[in-house]
Amino acid sequence: MPARVKIMCWLLGLMALVLATVVVVVWRFLLVDVDDRVNRALEQETNEFSTYAENHTGDAGAVADAHMRLQYPDQHELHVAVLPGRVLVQRSEVTYELEKDRAALSGITSAAEPWGVVATPAGPFRWAKVHTVAPAEMWFVTGYFEDGVHAPVHSTVRVLVLVSLAGLLIAALIAWFVAGAILAPVRVVRQAAAEITEADLTRRIPVSGNDDVAALAQQFNSMLDRLDRSFRLQRQFLDDASHELRTPITIVRGHLELLGDSPQERAEVVRLCTDELDRMARLVEDLLLLVKSERPDFLRPVAVSLPELTSDIDAKLRALGDRRWVLESIAEGEAVLDPQRVTQAVLQLASNAVRHTGSGGTIRFGSGVDGVVSFWVADSGPGVSDESMLFSRSTGLGLPIVKAIAEAHGGAVRVRSVAGQGATFVVEVPR
Repeated sequence: MPARVKIMCWLLGLMALVLATVVVVVWRFLLVDVDDRVNRALEQETNEFSTYAENHTGDAGAVADAHMRLQYPDQHELHVAVLPGRVLVQRSEVTYELEKDRAALSGITSAAEPWGVVATPAGPFRWAKVHTVAPAEMWFVTGYFEDGVHAPVHSTVRVLVLVSLAGLLIAALIAWFVAGAILAPVRVVRQAAAEITEADLTRRIPVSGNDDVAALAQQFNSMLDRLDRSFRLQRQFLDDASHELRTPITIVRGHLELLGDSPQERAEVVRLCTDELDRMARLVEDLLLLVKSERPDFLRPVAVSLPELTSDIDAKLRALGDRRWVLESIAEGEAVLDPQRVTQAVLQLASNAVRHTGSGGTIRFGSGVDGVVSFWVADSGPGVSDESMLFSRSTGLGLPIVKAIAEAHGGAVRVRSVAGQGATFVVEVPR
């Protein structure tokens, strides 16, 4: 697809999305506003009838007729009084005779709720009713035909849609010509660049003017200069590498082929290979753990006792190294978390603390509850010089794992450190 068409399609797509959103929002707003006005009108009519019926005595039919004579129904509004043996009706521009629709009228009078919507041949009828039993049983029903009250809204939306379509058509024409004008200088640069081949990087694009296209041509020429220099350096590197690496590769291969049968030599090779395999296995496990941290089943949260969890972690920490371990605080109560993952995070922090403190150094551990559940490990080591690089994978996978576990719980890891005075790492998780 040409870039000109893409630009036009993107502009039209964005404009269509905005216009569609405006139409939908306006349509929903108008409908909600109309329905709200209808509901308020129904509530007002039923309240007025209830008040009138309470303040006037006599024949029920006379009361209903007198009240209805005082009313002036809105357009598409209908008042119906259902009495034993007869029905009184008052309407305004409503041709449908609800009083003859026995099924709809019976459904309204027998409904348990004092309001609702009933389907009629004239469309949905939103109604509200009042039921009185003195001096005789009577139902006063008032309502609006929704198709009628919604008709102006639909008419407005249709006009809005037509105007939007006309606007899109005009925008398409403008976008087509504007995109062509924008891309014209780019086509000139493209045609000039097409004449430059891999075998000949000495040609350059002519630069004229000081606009963005001229800047693009200058940058393209600069890129060609760098490419030309890179190709020359690459050819020189390949020549040097093919000459210099041939000898060490031959020597390494010769030593491997002439490896003797000495048990000590083989044991040393096996030991070195095993250490490397163990290290790679740990790296693979850590990488898999970081990948799993994005999965929903990474955590298995349960309700745990914080004092018991703290004591268990403290017992495991003391086996990490010959250090002065201090249990500062124990949180009280329970929390919903994954105890295994939290233990793993704290042990990782403690392992880092062991590496950064000497034999006999002090490492403090504790837990607390203050809005969130906190587990902290503080050491007496040299502290942290650059906190911004702590959780980068370039410095190792340990701290990124701790961060992944905390964030999987919806928490975070905090660091407090003063150079030369140790560091404190805090794992915070929601209770």
